[in-house]
Formats: sequence, structure tokens, C-alpha cells
Amino acid sequence: MAAMMAALRGPVARFRLRTWAWTRRTRGAANAVGGQQQGFDLLVIGGGSGGLACAKEAAQLGRKVAVADYVEPSPRGTRWGLGGTCVNVGCIPKKLMHQAALLGDMIKDAHHYGWEVAQPIQHSWKKMAEAVQNHVKSLNWGHRVQLQDRKVKYFNIKASFVNKHTVQGVDKGGKVTLLSADHIVIATGGRPRYPIQIKGAMEYGITSDDIFWLKESPGKTLVVGASYVALECAGFLTGIGLDTTVMMRSIPLRGFDQQMSSLITEHMESHGTQFLKGCVPSLIKKLPTGQLQVTWEDHASGKEDTDTFDTVLWAIGRVPETRNLNLEKAGVNVNPENQKIVVDAQEATSVPHIFAIGDVAEGRPELTPTAIKAGKLLAQRLFGKSSALMDYSSVPTTVFTPLEYGCVGLSEEEAVALHGQEHVEVYHAYYKPLEFTVTDRDASQCYIKMVCLREPPQLVLGLHFLGPNAGEVTQGFALGIKCGASYAQVMQTVGIHPTCSEEVVKLHISKRSGLQPTVTGC
Repeated sequence: MAAMMAALRGPVARFRLRTWAWTRRTRGAANAVGGQQQGFDLLVIGGGSGGLACAKEAAQLGRKVAVADYVEPSPRGTRWGLGGTCVNVGCIPKKLMHQAALLGDMIKDAHHYGWEVAQPIQHSWKKMAEAVQNHVKSLNWGHRVQLQDRKVKYFNIKASFVNKHTVQGVDKGGKVTLLSADHIVIATGGRPRYPIQIKGAMEYGITSDDIFWLKESPGKTLVVGASYVALECAGFLTGIGLDTTVMMRSIPLRGFDQQMSSLITEHMESHGTQFLKGCVPSLIKKLPTGQLQVTWEDHASGKEDTDTFDTVLWAIGRVPETRNLNLEKAGVNVNPENQKIVVDAQEATSVPHIFAIGDVAEGRPELTPTAIKAGKLLAQRLFGKSSALMDYSSVPTTVFTPLEYGCVGLSEEEAVALHGQEHVEVYHAYYKPLEFTVTDRDASQCYIKMVCLREPPQLVLGLHFLGPNAGEVTQGFALGIKCGASYAQVMQTVGIHPTCSEEVVKLHISKRSGLQPTVTGC
């Protein structure tokens, strides 16, 4: 009998122990949700460029600030640290890999300048990727340190709204944290879009969330899309020696000046990138060899075609990270067509104390510098007694294709649509960079145009520059255009010789004249 009782006590005791432990965990979670709420002056949801800038500025102004950030792994399992898209899977690794490709071209040119370089030259993806990834990780750490130095509380949690002032966050271990704030800023950015209607797209394809974190070379690559992300990635992949094809459904660089866009694809095509134009993929299938068989339809001919690739990179646009925020619980309105958050000139949403900045906000340029500036100005308006609003007009940017494209202001198409063809004057010229002369490098796509109002003093509406160091050139002229420069004022500016940027201040041929621009330079 005693033995029987002992046998019974064992399982019962174990059951009671498990029940007590489960009850304790449940009560702990309940306490975390109901009894351990932390309050702040400002809560920023999203640890990217705009969110971090806003949080740090508010902390500098003496406010109690928190940042909630969480990276949902890509379908391929790629994840990264604090800093958002730009730092981890955007501007920074992209520019470094673009530089790797430019160095390859420079090495090929080097013997013309007296350098004896052994041929053929070899590129190691593994070494490049490791160097880029190490730099990105150092930036992740730097952001953590900066938040700590400014006494900004950092929560690595996936946040969603409970009500207008309260956010619930869950960490990777399932622990729940409640945060409340007088002001909340949504800066969650966006993630790459997958064509889920295409069989095999998610299973076998990657995006810009993955390409920069690959340990091994992507090999023969199909880039689907014609966005700036697509062309930038295709450009550096070709530049480091990989067989690269771009499949584009319609026009390249939608939203940019189309004459400049055509010159970019012409240059890429003449330098090794293959293009499948007017084509749409329909099936991705993994072969026993591990390669990917892609089937697509050519809209011009109506025929199907196939080829095999080692990697398929989707670059067909981005979607805002709003679907898991439970915005409806806070009463925040979104555009039902694209799920972006509707904001006013002060970055405020439909709820006055909730704001949205950066890529997640409707009608904002998807650019890091605008998000940073908007975040700082927002913090200053909230806590610094400032009334300055972000000005989104004449924002300069650069597409880091092999031949870089910098622009600021209106495209030619936008200027004509806004002012009418008869009121627009376009000055343009082809030019040959001095660096290209010794090597006799092709400069047939190096081109500049300035879009102006025709009526004196011919206000400059937009500047477009295609050539080396386009970002550096465009940044300088952006100030003048922001200040309302006229064509005459630009022409009165003395150029720095011998540079590509001096060609801008020598533009004199108008498209209206019917004359062809001549190749400039000494």
C-alpha cells in the first residue's frame, strides 16, 4: 500500500510542479502586460535611419525616449542588427559592392597608366562579402552605443498597437512588454516584394534582403525588375565578373527621367549585362543539379522561353511594414491600395500624437537622407520649440549603376506635364571624362541635361547627370537649385578644371534648336 501511494505521489507531484510552473509563467506574462508598463515622452517604432535620428534628437533635447526595433527574418532566413535597411541591406553594402566593381574596371585600365597588373584578374566574392558584412556589423554596434550614450532605451521587440498610447512588444523568447508614450513615431520602413503568384518565387528566389549577406558567390544571376535596386545589383554583379541578366516587364527606372534611364541600360548592355525586355517570369523550378530553371513569357512574341540560373533575385518593388502593427487599434489610417500610412505636412497621422516618417509614410521619397532630416525636424517640433517643416522638393539622389546617374528636381517628363512643352527649355551635352581619354574608354552615354523654364530668367527645374562620381557632382548643384538658381546663374559659375562637373556650367545647346550636342572637354 505504501509502495502504491509513493508511486501515485510521483506523477501527481510532477503534474503539480508543471502546473505551478505554467501558472507562474502565465502570471508573469499577465504582469508584463498589465503591471509592468513603461512610460516615455517619445516611443519610436523602427530602428532605421529616420527612427534613430528622431530618437537621438529627442534625447538630446532632454526627453525620455525609447526605440522598439525587430527584424523579421527574410523567407531565406537572413536577419541583421540595428540600423534598418540602409545600413544592413541597402545603401551601405550596395555602395561598397558598387565600389568593388568600379575597382575591377580601374584595374583593367591601370596598364594604360603604366601599372603592370597580372592578367587575368580574379575576384573573391567571399572576401568582399566578409569585409562588407564586418563593416555593417560595426555600424550595428555603433548605433547601439549611440543610443546608450544618449540614454535612449532600446527594446529588441516586435511592436504592435494596443491602443492610441500603448504598444505591446514581443521579444524572440516570447516575453511581452508594454510601452506607453505621449508621442509615438512609426518608422518601420519597408521590405522587398515577392511575386507570390509565381510558383517557386518565394521558395527559390532571394531579394536585396539576402544578396549582401550571401557567404558564397550568387553565380549566374537573373535579376527580375527594372527598379534602381535591380539595376544597381545587376551592375555590380556584372562588374565583378558574374553572368547577369535583367528581366524587365516594361520601362527601366520608373519615376526617373526616361532619356537618362535609357542611356543607363544602353551602357549596361554594352558592358556585359544582358536584358530580357518585355518579359515576365511564370515559373521557378529547382533542378536536381541545384540550379534554378526559370520559365517566362515574352509579351512581344507571346512565346514562352526558359533558361537556368544559379540565383534569381527579385527586385520588383517594396511594401511598407504596416500589416503587423495593428494600426486599426490606434485609429491610424492607411492608404488601402499600398498600405502606406497617410500623413500631413507635419508627418502626423490621423491620430494627432502618432507620426510616421520615412518609407512607411504615404507620398514620401524612399530615401535615407529625407527620413533622417524628417526625423530630426519632427523631434525639434515636438520638443525643441521649432516650427520648421521638412521640405521634400528638389531632393537630390543618385542611382549607383556602373555609370552613375545623379539627379535633382524635375525630370523632363514631369516638367512638361507641369508647365507644358512650350514653356520648357532643355539644355544638354554629351561629354568625355578626362580619365576616359588615355584608356580610350567608351563615353557615348556620358550625358548631362538641365531642364529649365523657357521664360527668362529660366529657372532651373531639374538637373540630370550621367557619369563618374555623379553623386558628388549632383550634391554640389543641388544647393543652387534649392536656392532657385537660374540658367544664367549656373552659366556664370566658374567650373573646376579638369572635372566632369565643369561640363554642367558649359551647357549651351538647347533641344529646341535641333542641334546635336557635341562632346565637350579640352
